[in-house]
This record gives sequence, structure tokens and C-alpha cells, in this order.
Amino acid sequence: MTLPAAMFLAPQEQQPPRSRRGWRRPLDVGLRVSGGVFAVVAATATAVLELLLAPLRVGGNLIGVTVLVAVAANVALSWFAVETVGRRWAVVLPALPWVAIMVIAAGRTSEGDILLVGNWVGLALVVGGAMTFAVMAFRSILAPAPPSGRY
Repeated sequence: MTLPAAMFLAPQEQQPPRSRRGWRRPLDVGLRVSGGVFAVVAATATAVLELLLAPLRVGGNLIGVTVLVAVAANVALSWFAVETVGRRWAVVLPALPWVAIMVIAAGRTSEGDILLVGNWVGLALVVGGAMTFAVMAFRSILAPAPPSGRY
């Protein structure tokens, strides 16, 4: 006489019938992919917004509000990417387009125009934004793996 394996599993380890499990995997993959795509698009949009805010002046003085926007947005985007994709490497998804846009903006066009001027705001924007992604990646690497094995 053999006993079914389900008798020896704890209630949380018992799996639902295949008919109910079948649609969850494609939905999960679709949500993860769409979360990653959203992180890339949002990073592109915030990088452009930060470039537009870089020359902002009050009373003729640069105020550097774009640095605060960059740090806050990059923390939020890094967290969002890791949580939606469910992998630690997802920090790279918003970091790559953001860094690429900043590198392109730091160079001159064929007409001699430059988007990211070499003043303290431009330097603080690039350093602050890149360091934010680096710190978030480092924290993601050092974080203990959750017990569910999600990462």
C-alpha cells in the first residue's frame, strides 16, 4: 500500500491542481517583463527631465534641484526594477539608459552645443546619479536572499 505524497506535505507546500497553475506562469513573466520595460522607459524620461532642470536658476544663481531629483528618482527606479523583475541584476535596467543619456548629453553636437554644461550642477548630477545606482546595486548584492527564493 502506498500513500499519496500530499499527505506528508505541509499545507503551504501543497500545490494547486495544474488547471489553476497553468495561467500563472505566463502572467508572472508578462508582469516581470512589463515592469522591466517600464523601469527602462521611466529612467529615460527622468534623465531627460533632469537635463531640462540642470540649468534652472533662481535670482541668477544655479540651484541644483536636479541633483535631488536624480538621486530620489534613481533610488525609486532601482527599487522598482528589483521588486517587479524579481532579480537582483534588475538594478541595471534603469541604470543603463540613464548613464547612456548622461554620456551623450556631456558631449558636443556637430554644431557645438552641449546639453550638460560643465558646472557644479552637471558634475553633481552625473556623480550623484551614478553613485545612487552603484549604492543601490551594492545594497541589492549584499541583501540576504528572501526565504521564498525569489531572487
